[in-house]
Amino acid sequence: MRIDHHFTSQQSSPYSSLDWRSAISEIRNPNGSIVFHMDGVEVPESWSQVATDIIAQKYFRKAGVPQALKAVEEETVPSWLWRKEADIEALEAMPEDKRYASEKSAKQVFDRLAGTWTYWGWKGGYFEAESDAKAFFDDIRYMLANQMCAPNSPQCFNTGLHWAYGIDGPAQGHQYVDFESGKLVKSKSAYEHPQPHACFIQSVKDDLVGEGGIMDLWTREARLFKYGSGTGSNFSHIRGSNEPLSGGGCSSGLMSFLRIGDRAAGAIKSGGTTRRAAKMVVVDIDHPDIEEYINWKVVEEQKVAALVSGSKLNEIHLNRIMKACVEGKEDLADDTYNPKLNKPLKKEIIAARKMMIPENYVQRVIQFAKQGYVSIDFKTYDTDWDSEAYLTVSGQNSNNSIRVTDAFMKSVKNGTPWELKNRVDNSVAKEINAKDLWRDVGHAAWACADPGIQFHTTINDWHTCPASGEIRASNPCSEYMFLDDTACNLASLNLMTFRNEDGSFKVDDFKHGVHLWTMVLEISVLWPSSHRKKLPNIPTNSAH
Repeated sequence: MRIDHHFTSQQSSPYSSLDWRSAISEIRNPNGSIVFHMDGVEVPESWSQVATDIIAQKYFRKAGVPQALKAVEEETVPSWLWRKEADIEALEAMPEDKRYASEKSAKQVFDRLAGTWTYWGWKGGYFEAESDAKAFFDDIRYMLANQMCAPNSPQCFNTGLHWAYGIDGPAQGHQYVDFESGKLVKSKSAYEHPQPHACFIQSVKDDLVGEGGIMDLWTREARLFKYGSGTGSNFSHIRGSNEPLSGGGCSSGLMSFLRIGDRAAGAIKSGGTTRRAAKMVVVDIDHPDIEEYINWKVVEEQKVAALVSGSKLNEIHLNRIMKACVEGKEDLADDTYNPKLNKPLKKEIIAARKMMIPENYVQRVIQFAKQGYVSIDFKTYDTDWDSEAYLTVSGQNSNNSIRVTDAFMKSVKNGTPWELKNRVDNSVAKEINAKDLWRDVGHAAWACADPGIQFHTTINDWHTCPASGEIRASNPCSEYMFLDDTACNLASLNLMTFRNEDGSFKVDDFKHGVHLWTMVLEISVLWPSSHRKKLPNIPTNSAH
């Protein structure tokens, strides 16, 4: 492809038109304690503190960046595009604690992203000449520095660590399609063919431990979350509670497995930096467990409310009982622990019982007082979304959606019964009122903002390649809807940066930006890895 310098020139650096500053990035807890602090963060002068914090806290590689690098020569690659690796000899001459560090400059991130895409593109034969590759490299870096465009997070987490710094690690079970042979190949390392795709849709079979089954899905999800990607699945193939098992007995049901997946997702920091993984759960509206699924988070929210109010009431009343025991000791001696003789104690016990404080705790506090304690530390909880109360309950690590059909919506409109179908034999498990179920959906959305709604019939009416199968699910944010076992790359153009002061639009700039970033996404399908162990019926990594 032929590419001209549009935003930049051959004679100067793409960063030369910008002023740069040294900034501080910091995260503090509500109590003032420091969670993250970094001095000397180099960013463009025009960047906000929010933008500075995001690149410093999320996208800088925090460890393992060699402070001395050397080029790895390749005869078929221009010298300015050679990848780098640690210069061991130079590093050994440095103090041990100075040999490896964090990225500190936004330029490092821009260089490793744009450089890697250019390197992959060169290897794949995307450029007509070296000058085209150089123009691509320079203009991409200019757009990144000027916030004209940004790739998805997994690109920032993973892309370029091997090309720019020689960073690598053991293979994590990824596969990639060799673009020269067309064959599916096992990745031999973690970052030479990294995982840069943001959005995955994965299938799951009604199989407990087999490949493509329930427990296998948690492993595949963990692989995606580890490197910062998100994933969604339609779980409707999994049989409902009390459906028969082949070996005898009854299934524990869909919800028991969703709770396992929720806990697994909550244990993994997305990309190693963000606590919550990006996970979508989709269930069809005719699944036999759909009622429990719709109300899952409603019940969990109620548990949080109970934890918060209950813990605070226990703390208040148990300490009042303890205080009554302590204050009565001077006049009543050992009789202070007898509520028949200690009137203030009797009053506090009655008050605690009215507030449903458990009797065993009331008696335990009196026993503690006898042992010489003067107060009790009863842990209390709050409703902060990141608090221990929410960590205690389930259902907090996914976006939940229901998949509704035109037939269901007509049933709601007409007030007719709706059949829930068993997964094993498609027999009718239960018949319910469609309006009542729809009312549950509305109440749940009001109470906890879930479930979302995906209109299955309309989505598939708009399907661009229906012969390949139905669209059954989406990624966590639902901007990517396609076949199971596919993935996509994303990039975002900042339209305001293409706006002139008089309000007119920079059409030529925009066209050039779209051209460049379409290439970035295509190149990002060419080289990197997928999480799948087998090639699906279409290319796993579909550009978006």
